[in-house]
Amino acid sequence: MNKRTYLWPVVVTGALAAGVFLGGFIERTTSPRTSYDDKARIKLNKLIDLIEQEYVDNVDTDSIIDLTMNNLLEHLDPHSVYIAQSEMEEVQKSMKGSFVGIGINYNLFNDTLAIIKAIPGGPSYKAGLRAGDRILFADNHKIFGNNLTNDSLVNILKGKMDSTVKLKVYRKKDGKFLNVDVKRGEIPLKSVDVAIKINDTLGYIKINRFSETTYKEFKAGLDKLQAKGMKSLVLDLRDNGGGYMEPAIQIADEFLRKDEIVVKTINKKGSVTLNKATEKGSFEKGSLFLWVNENSASASEIIAGAIQDNDRGIIIGRRTYGKGLVQREMYLGDGSAVRLTTARYYTPSGRSIQKPYTSGYEDYNNELSHRFESGELYEKDSIYLSDSLQFKTKAGRIVYGGGGIVPDVFVPLKSKHGEDAIQLLMRTGLVSYYVFEEIDKERNVLEALDVNTLSQRVSTQPKYFNDLKKHLIANGLSFNLDRHKNNIIFYLVAEYINQLKTDDDYYMWILKEDPMLKKVLNK
Repeated sequence: MNKRTYLWPVVVTGALAAGVFLGGFIERTTSPRTSYDDKARIKLNKLIDLIEQEYVDNVDTDSIIDLTMNNLLEHLDPHSVYIAQSEMEEVQKSMKGSFVGIGINYNLFNDTLAIIKAIPGGPSYKAGLRAGDRILFADNHKIFGNNLTNDSLVNILKGKMDSTVKLKVYRKKDGKFLNVDVKRGEIPLKSVDVAIKINDTLGYIKINRFSETTYKEFKAGLDKLQAKGMKSLVLDLRDNGGGYMEPAIQIADEFLRKDEIVVKTINKKGSVTLNKATEKGSFEKGSLFLWVNENSASASEIIAGAIQDNDRGIIIGRRTYGKGLVQREMYLGDGSAVRLTTARYYTPSGRSIQKPYTSGYEDYNNELSHRFESGELYEKDSIYLSDSLQFKTKAGRIVYGGGGIVPDVFVPLKSKHGEDAIQLLMRTGLVSYYVFEEIDKERNVLEALDVNTLSQRVSTQPKYFNDLKKHLIANGLSFNLDRHKNNIIFYLVAEYINQLKTDDDYYMWILKEDPMLKKVLNK
């Protein structure tokens, strides 16, 4: 699971990004063709004109058009979506892989903007801002005590490339006020969270989405790990809902031999596009483990399908989401766009892994809830597999189509009662906010500790667990926290490391108790 849950200046929220690009592969294109003799279109335009000119009340016809577009696309398939002009800029930033800003992770703490981290190498970091600093003024804008929304803060902090914002800052740990000029710059939106070595020979790469920069980020991480002697690789695609098609194909190419099939797409006219691996693969022989779960979709599934069908590696986890649709992004001339499903994709063995959507939009969206209710997330035997959808891998193994990629090695959600809920709780903003507040009380002491000493301190001193328990109970948590003490402490330590140390440090800690890693190490 992607741990980073903080607010980013000038970056689209996770919900918006997920709702827009988790709909199968995205191919970029130009404006769609038009047909000017379309009687239905003429009728719709006439209706809009009549509403504008004759309807008794003033009506925002733009909102009517947006509603009409969304309703129309919902009747096609669950992944054809309309992107309004107001949303387009933020969506493009997410998929571009960067944005212009000052480079901080922040939270609103007691109605004040508090920096959780200044991104290393970013504009704020270079200007001297650090974790725990409070930004009080940005130019002439007072940004404390005004109940500002996140959108308002973003509008104040964003600006043009290389423009300067004058900040007045309070550094709580030193009790000092500072005047800091920050020159706005391009901030990378990482799609590869980390590329680290777990032990002497095993590497780990976590990809959170597929944007314009994903392959470049991935290849840099792969090269770094190989230079350090990596022989086996874990590629973590859990909770990766997809994105652009090209980087997924490029990444699969790094693992497959020349002319092995990556993916096949077929459009409405029956035209077939076959993507094959080239000779450039740089990790064609080492052991490969691919981690997936029920939220791994589209581009993640194409990599999983290519690896599984070519018998290149071992798929570990739970059945993937089941999105086998290809979309093209078509601009509508007013800053809005539509991502329209234009083809289906098939894995190398010929599988379509798109789950059915004929029962309606609501039933389709509730399918993951059905998996929970059926017990599939806890027992592999609960996965429904149709004999009519059997296919064979390159080596003759039986695999199944019809709704996602079924892993070679099944790993359930936390099997002990309540552990999965504890894990989700400990990754929420409620805990993140609390830890920031506690760090603020002893920041100078905690920042001086290395990871091992920090983890030992939080794990063994009773006050850390006891104070968190009081905080959670005060916020309405009524279940028995003592029963899950060890699990809570583990994730509490993780959040302290998350806020005080590097991404690499955080993942090295959190992977220690990852059941999927245990499966790999036992191979």
